Amino acid sequence: MTTSYFTSPDGRRLAYRASAPTGSPLTFVWLSGFKSDMSGTKVTELEAWARTAGHGFLAFDYSGHGESDGAFEDGTISAWRADALAAIDAHTSGPVILVGSSMGGWMALLTALARPARVAGLVLIAPAPDFTEKLMWPEFSPDAQAEIMEKGFTLRPSDYDEPYTITRNLIEDGRTWQILDAPIQIDVPVRILQGKEDADVPWRHAERLVDTITSSDLIFTLIKDGDHRLSRDQDIARLKATCADIAHAAKA
Repeated sequence: MTTSYFTSPDGRRLAYRASAPTGSPLTFVWLSGFKSDMSGTKVTELEAWARTAGHGFLAFDYSGHGESDGAFEDGTISAWRADALAAIDAHTSGPVILVGSSMGGWMALLTALARPARVAGLVLIAPAPDFTEKLMWPEFSPDAQAEIMEKGFTLRPSDYDEPYTITRNLIEDGRTWQILDAPIQIDVPVRILQGKEDADVPWRHAERLVDTITSSDLIFTLIKDGDHRLSRDQDIARLKATCADIAHAAKA
């Protein structure tokens, strides 16, 4: 599918790809991770699978990510949550299955809480709810924490790219969206895929969701040799099988 653009209610020009369902009432919605976009292997593979299975599909780039307008440094959890809601509201109809990777898992959970009548299921890949406060902030040295609070930002090294900016706005805004400290009232089917060798989101962090989400139809799959990306051939095959399973569970 070709990339299209729309302007969100907040005035942000966002890139997206969308197709309507052809043999299913369900639309799968891909929610990317932090500093990721809709061009990755997992999303394109899932997009092809959904089309073959007759499901609708939506992927989009948050503001400051991929082909969407805006600067990454201006982004916050509030803004990216609003982008997700805007894309789903504008480009899907009927029940949706949210597939969230890393930060996208947090976005999926926040979206499900905001649109409970629309969300029929969740597939969470190395989900990272509350990561700005519970994972990122504690990793910063006292000097970096002070720099964020006093200067307004710090540069964080990356294993995959150039150092990138983490702002005080991102950290403080993220604190207002924390959800792991109380029951998460989501009662649709949930599937969680997590690599035990994940260096970015420890598997215990993802496991915490099992007890926090209220749904009784929740399956947590721990891949012993899996990393954060879970983008090997066998990982993608498992993701497709998981999406097929949750499509069946959502219809039951």
